[in-house]
Amino acid sequence: MTHLSIDIETYSSTNLVKSGVYRYVEADDFEVMLFGYSIDGGKVEVVDIVQGETIPESITEALFDDSILKWAFNANFERICLSKFLGLSQGQYLSPSSWHCTMIWSAYLGLPLSLEGAGAILGLEKQKLNEGKELIRYFCNPCSPTISNEGRLRNKATDDPIRWELFAAYNRRDVEVELAIQKRLSRFPVPSHIWQEYHLDQIINDRGVKIDIPFVSNAIVMDERSKEEISNRLKYITDLENPNSVMQLKEWLNDQGIEIDTLGRKDVEKSIKHTPDYIQEVLTLRLKLAKSSVRKYEAMLATVCRDSRARGMFQFYGANRTGRWAGRRVQLQNLPQNRIEDLEVARSLVESGNYDAVKLLYSNVPDTLSQLIRTAFIPESNKRLLVSDFSAIEARVIAWLANEKWRINVFKDGGDIYCASASQMFKVPVEKNGENSHLRQKGKIAELALGYGGSVGALKAMGALELGLKEDELYPLVNAWRETNPAIVRFWWDVDKAVKKVVQEKTSVSTYGIRFSYESGFLFITLPSNRRLAYVKPRMGRNKFDSPCVTYEGIGVAKKWERIETYGPKVVENIIQAISRDLLSHAMINLKNTYICMHVHDEIVVEASSELNLEDVISTMAILPKWAKGLALNAEGFETTFYKKD
Repeated sequence: MTHLSIDIETYSSTNLVKSGVYRYVEADDFEVMLFGYSIDGGKVEVVDIVQGETIPESITEALFDDSILKWAFNANFERICLSKFLGLSQGQYLSPSSWHCTMIWSAYLGLPLSLEGAGAILGLEKQKLNEGKELIRYFCNPCSPTISNEGRLRNKATDDPIRWELFAAYNRRDVEVELAIQKRLSRFPVPSHIWQEYHLDQIINDRGVKIDIPFVSNAIVMDERSKEEISNRLKYITDLENPNSVMQLKEWLNDQGIEIDTLGRKDVEKSIKHTPDYIQEVLTLRLKLAKSSVRKYEAMLATVCRDSRARGMFQFYGANRTGRWAGRRVQLQNLPQNRIEDLEVARSLVESGNYDAVKLLYSNVPDTLSQLIRTAFIPESNKRLLVSDFSAIEARVIAWLANEKWRINVFKDGGDIYCASASQMFKVPVEKNGENSHLRQKGKIAELALGYGGSVGALKAMGALELGLKEDELYPLVNAWRETNPAIVRFWWDVDKAVKKVVQEKTSVSTYGIRFSYESGFLFITLPSNRRLAYVKPRMGRNKFDSPCVTYEGIGVAKKWERIETYGPKVVENIIQAISRDLLSHAMINLKNTYICMHVHDEIVVEASSELNLEDVISTMAILPKWAKGLALNAEGFETTFYKKD
């Protein structure tokens, strides 16, 4: 035996979607019901555990044998469930080092992150059985007691033997589909260094990060109390039955002579400025009521395991256009910023449950709780969190690739790119807190919005108008930025030409140290790290301006598989974000012997004892890979007793 392909069917009264697999297996009634497997790609066998069959001893031994490769689609689920089934203690899991995941393989090639979706796109002869979802609902989840089911809370094999036979066939088919996907993708294997990254990702997911449960519980109670008070005040002013109803509140505002298209934050903030005091109070209260701070706290409690650690929060290759990680459960990738100066004081008041003090000192309770979400992540006692991140990583990478020399010099000299950009655009000296400092904000907005071909719309989306820029300033700002960065602009359109040539002629082109190639229905972009980005079924099309463009198949904005249009600057964005991801991964591998517990975008969080030095983490993170020669990489960091943005 060299490799084992596995699929299992399980039961737990814990909701898998809300809680994740680590919490799911902690339920007292968790069990593995069916175990489907194939040895070395041979005939698929199904072990019916609930009917008294046992997994062969050789298979059980193989699960512990790191010399035998285990395959599964979303292998994290099988590995964690089998860890519990095999009797490993809480917080202990089968080593991920001998596990490979067919889902990650699919993602690496730009395919869907579902067995059904990947099988359909690949046109496999055997597809995942359509009745699977209904069978999972019937056997894998609790059921509501009814007269017809004699009041039971769960459906078992003996309750419907015919369905159970179908369920076993479904389990067998899933293994067959996984094997077919492996065979179909065998021409494009995942490089060994990507599996190394995946194994480290699994270790980090297995570790988890500690949640301050008393703090989180008090935050939820405070949020509920605050919303009740706000609702009561709104009812008093408006006499509405449900002031949280958008329709009712809009009707009330119309009756007051205030016409407003939506109750979104931006529209409400605009309307507040031109209304009587009592309307201003209503709109301000509406903003507070709409502030959703409690959901992430609730997600923490739903996810956290018995040892107070939340696990499984990172999806490796979750963004398959770039290979970046995606957030799961608490969604660490989109946490609110913290701007409260006395963050520790605010946090301690919530932790102690002092609602009146929070309301008195900070007035806006929902916003305060929102800003404190990060601080719910804490180290174990006698440890601290070391937080290190790259400085302006995407701006550095695009300057390096495009060889925009003035920008490279700014980074090498340790300068402020926003000041330098404003100085280049407006031809005057700009200092952060000195000469022409008012121009720095324009430089910052331009840097954040325009690096990937953005124009006026991108500036507006970045909040340019809200930050004081005027409408007639936007086009000149776009032009000034592009004139200041000719090498980057040239980079966009050289990439555009390369991609079009490759797709049109089914050939390969190398430029800027990047290789573009067409192979068997894929457009591949080989990065300096030697990792490849994949675009499925590329072909030429026409954009909304009736100009030639490249399209490919992928998950679109509506989360559906569809044909997507792209062009040079968008491909450049993918490339830059992918290289930034590779730099983060390189740093994580270099820090693998530390206790990494979190990572967010360009930031790594290490849970450390006093022996580990912050400066060592920062310097290790800033080590340049061999493939990134000449890149002005820099990292910064701080240590803290709770997670935050410095």
